[in-house]
Amino acid sequence: MSAPTDSGTVLDRILHARRLEVGHRKRVLPEAALRYGVNAATPLRDFSAALTRDSLNVIAELKPASPSKGILRDPFNPVELARSFEAAGAVVLSVLTESEFFRGSLKNLRDARNAVKLPVLRKDFIFDPWQVWETRANDADSFLLIVAALGDELLRDLITLGRELRMEPLVEVHTAAELDRAVAAGARIIGVNNRDLKTLDLRVETSFELIERVPDACIAVSESGLRTHDDLARLRDAGFDAFLIGESLMLSPDPAVALGTFLGSSALPV
Repeated sequence: MSAPTDSGTVLDRILHARRLEVGHRKRVLPEAALRYGVNAATPLRDFSAALTRDSLNVIAELKPASPSKGILRDPFNPVELARSFEAAGAVVLSVLTESEFFRGSLKNLRDARNAVKLPVLRKDFIFDPWQVWETRANDADSFLLIVAALGDELLRDLITLGRELRMEPLVEVHTAAELDRAVAAGARIIGVNNRDLKTLDLRVETSFELIERVPDACIAVSESGLRTHDDLARLRDAGFDAFLIGESLMLSPDPAVALGTFLGSSALPV
């Protein structure tokens, strides 16, 4: 299957912008330099193990903005947010690094990771092996791969490269066909995105519809649109191991207290 062609969707517009930016960055910073940076990177933290604890495993997302809601948090302090999420019980941080549509950065990722002991996922639109090397050189512990943005061969190649760098990627799907492609490519951590990246429509039911197709050997993550502790409890009962929460936390006056509510705690742990 070939890579999806541009059709004017939100995802296509983001990918077009990312291709231009990555093309420029590759000219400025060759892969050889990134490989050297990987050799100097800090030790990896165990992303997979964090998602499979016997608890409500929340990936707390640091996201300054989104295409659907615009600015989510201003001012945005990644260090303060990272520390408060760790204290409130997050098991992993997800940090947006796409700059145009989400106003993220690799600096936010490095700053957040340096402030905590949690594994950190790079959330971006990755379609080039160069970006995987860039991810590890910037100290991330895992990275996102979006099946809708990748052809089958490239998806397999990026998963393989991630494993060679000892980073197991989170492979994101939205439909049954994408899920089947992720499994065929060898994905071990599968994220079901309840938001359709082509239209930005949101349906939490997507997770419940697809969970039966996720192999038992895979780690299952439900992403987007989660609003309450009950949402997490029902999804866990359905078979999900972890839950990625972004906008609900970013829009809260106190994101750490909001995370505590998701986890069923009315106060932060002492």
